[in-house]
Amino acid sequence: MRVLVLGGDGYLGWPTALHLSRAGHEVGIVDNLVRRQYDLEMGVDSLVPIPKIQRRVARWHEVSGLRMALYVGDITDYMFVERTISTFEPEAIVHFAEQRSAPYSMIDRAHAVYTQTNNVVGTLNLLYAIAELDPAIHLVKLGTMGEYGTPNIDIEEGFIEIEHKGRKDVLPYPKQPGSFYHLSKVHDSHNIMFACKIWGLRSTDLNQGIVYGQQTKEVALDDGLATRLDYDGVFGTVLNRFCAQAVAGHPLMVHGKGGQTRGMLDIRDTLACIELAVTHPADKGEYRVFNQFTEEFSVLDLAERVAHAYGGVEIAHIANPRVEADEHYYRAAHTKLLELGLVPHLLTSEQIESLLELAERYKDRIDLAAIEPTVSWRSTCSTLTTASSSTGNAVQAMALSLAEGWNHR
Repeated sequence: MRVLVLGGDGYLGWPTALHLSRAGHEVGIVDNLVRRQYDLEMGVDSLVPIPKIQRRVARWHEVSGLRMALYVGDITDYMFVERTISTFEPEAIVHFAEQRSAPYSMIDRAHAVYTQTNNVVGTLNLLYAIAELDPAIHLVKLGTMGEYGTPNIDIEEGFIEIEHKGRKDVLPYPKQPGSFYHLSKVHDSHNIMFACKIWGLRSTDLNQGIVYGQQTKEVALDDGLATRLDYDGVFGTVLNRFCAQAVAGHPLMVHGKGGQTRGMLDIRDTLACIELAVTHPADKGEYRVFNQFTEEFSVLDLAERVAHAYGGVEIAHIANPRVEADEHYYRAAHTKLLELGLVPHLLTSEQIESLLELAERYKDRIDLAAIEPTVSWRSTCSTLTTASSSTGNAVQAMALSLAEGWNHR
């Protein structure tokens, strides 16, 4: 198939593009390179060094003999979206191209506005372009389990059957997002479902859990193919963050009691889930939801596993910067991808040790100052905020400038 991967320079987008390419699909990558600008803004780098996107794509051709098309631009620019889809003519579009950090969206007003504008407008542009150019394109959209929040009932896959005053109906599962980022994902889901209904589009919304790991079969082929690994308090996911903290000799920072429970999955399972969704497309007019995770863990459980694997690591319970329950009920359905053939990589001590070994390899790149949480949900202006009150807009402007410069080359 011809598959266009939006956000193909990112933590998950890059290994997804490699995986689909190696599986025999013709792959195009779209990215505005803004994730690299976030690093400049935050003053922190990926733990694992990554080459420029142009070098990455060239290296993939050198290692595998396979080519990938590269389109540098911003999907909030409708003309760019329309031009790229018209040129590449995809049969499926995998959409990772969003600001994906809850803490980043909660820094201040500018970052909240930037996150929602970037995410919602980009997805709307994409929906309009698909409807106008080729409604048969299957949109595989990365959502988040964070759309659901932590209700005191079981979480279903996208929809729930309810009975009210003697009548029954199947309705979208109620959403209780926990940040402006998660809210943007809810808005995306509503917009995609509406577009499928009125224009007959087809889409799979993947509500993904928290991803851990960095190694995939394709990434492991060469250091020049590495994907990023974030360990900081703004973009680092919990298990990756704990492993870097352990190696750096820093206490494992557990928010509150650590009873917060979430669905999680190995990075290799993200790639497998995306491929399953791409190769088993939704029907015309169908909007479907898959809960994309393999296991559930509490934050404290993960910290204890890392402490056991590394030895002699202190676990520190700190005040929770987020507004969430320290302990809660959590049970979510995740059967649809298993029914399509997903064979999960469940978390083992060997996988944790592999992450620790990776952190050891790049230990000298760990910035201890980046580990501390600096964004508070309870404040409208966190300590991380830069001198400019329009940081989010400035970041977006930088990305658009980069994209414009590339497109004129």
